[in-house]
Amino acid sequence: MYLSAGRHFSAMFFVILALALTSVLTPTTGSAQTTAFKQAIAEDAARDRDIAAFYQENAYEGIWTGKSSRDRQRRVALMDALKQAGNHGLPVARYDVAGLEQRLNTARTARDLGELEVEMSRVFLQYARDIQTGALVPSRVDKLIVREVPYRDRKSYLVNLAKSSSKGFFKALPPRTNEYNALMKQKLVLERLLSKGGWGPMVQAKKLEPGDSGPAVVALRDRLVRMGYLKRNAGKTYDNAMTDAVMQFQADHGLAQDGVTGAGTLKEVNTSVQERLQSVIVAMERERWVNKDRGKRHVEVNLTDFTAKIIDNGKVTFSTRSVIGARDTKRQSPEFSDQMEFMVVNPSWFVPRSIATGEYLPELQQNPNAVNHLIITDRSGRRIDRASVDFSKYTVRTFPYAMRQPPSRSNALGLVKFMFPNKYNIYLHDTPAKNLFGRETRAYSHGCIRLADPFDFAYALLAPQTSDPEGFFQRTLATGKETQVNLEKPVPVHIIYRTAFADGKGRIQYRRDVYGRDARIWTALSEAGVALRAVQG
Repeated sequence: MYLSAGRHFSAMFFVILALALTSVLTPTTGSAQTTAFKQAIAEDAARDRDIAAFYQENAYEGIWTGKSSRDRQRRVALMDALKQAGNHGLPVARYDVAGLEQRLNTARTARDLGELEVEMSRVFLQYARDIQTGALVPSRVDKLIVREVPYRDRKSYLVNLAKSSSKGFFKALPPRTNEYNALMKQKLVLERLLSKGGWGPMVQAKKLEPGDSGPAVVALRDRLVRMGYLKRNAGKTYDNAMTDAVMQFQADHGLAQDGVTGAGTLKEVNTSVQERLQSVIVAMERERWVNKDRGKRHVEVNLTDFTAKIIDNGKVTFSTRSVIGARDTKRQSPEFSDQMEFMVVNPSWFVPRSIATGEYLPELQQNPNAVNHLIITDRSGRRIDRASVDFSKYTVRTFPYAMRQPPSRSNALGLVKFMFPNKYNIYLHDTPAKNLFGRETRAYSHGCIRLADPFDFAYALLAPQTSDPEGFFQRTLATGKETQVNLEKPVPVHIIYRTAFADGKGRIQYRRDVYGRDARIWTALSEAGVALRAVQG
């Protein structure tokens, strides 16, 4: 036995290991053995460009399989990390820990060691990328997750590991955010609950409200107790304590806080521990996809939460309700990050071609004077006379005109839009349709993000560059003219999608999977080898 990977090694083992290696690399055979070792590395590494480049630059010296204390520490650190990969919701089968351990224990020849050296580097690179930037490629799961994942150069992992403390290097790989830590803690809580049977029997009712009593109320009571919303009690009536508990539950799940357990609340109450655990694991994977500095000041739009927030130094300093893209695939809001550069006060709305041809052209073909709040222009921007155009001869492909709505209070963009120029033509904006913000689920737009409090949002964005942001904005607005106001310092914008996330106190909130994206991500993770587990404790 040449190598072992367990956490605790005996001193005697390392004496034996050193003697074994010495016997292999004796003065008479050392050169041949070294040549065989390096040749095995060169041959096996040739299948992976990054691994081959690393070992070529390293003169085909090993970093895992040698007898030095640094090699030993790397082996221990890697095997410990692989054995804990399940804590992070990673596909542990991908790393074949048992197979790697067997090879560590049975390596006999210099060639065995060379092949094992390359295999350990291969597994290490897979694990390092998985835990740092995700086990999945998001755009392969859903084409509207168009996020640019901050992948690191693969060879740099090997280079940096070789010159770093092994323990510190592995510790730094996962996202080092409060969000990720809170999700990991919740994952363990749910895994322990799973081992104890979850939250108990489901609540069999259509609606429960204050003053009710009976078996369904008892079931609701027991479920709320197990979820941590109620203290253990023997009450059988929907009393004030239960009402308060239901309201807190509703707040934590993005529901209207009326204290009544209606159909929507019942659906969330009856959601299983397994489903919540899936949401948490998916959220951890999503957090890895954005594992980079998001900016001391940035805007975060969580599509499932229907909110837009300004975050300064990790704290929410402004929040407003939002309306997002409708559920049909052509109108869903995509997920990506960009830089907000300016706002436009009194904006014109330039109608996207998909809307102009898909929605308005059929109306114009029925009546040339339809949608008369819009100005129709030719390719040169000149206004055309509707009466002189036969719209019936055009198709979606051949329609030659553009449409825009001039600035006004009835403008589809309202009185201000916030621009982070991107190829998806997505931005944040005001809207005249204020009634939608009172709804619990707010997925109605064509993809852009509508804000309930756009003026206050503008004031908050302008505050760092003017002593009177409200006065400046209102004076600009009062001109009635379309005006671009640049932000002196661009603000990163992150459009995310989290059905599980931590609030400011680290308490996990849950939201509905409005577009079904998290379900698709869980399916992909499951197919990759991620599995739910129950943990005793």
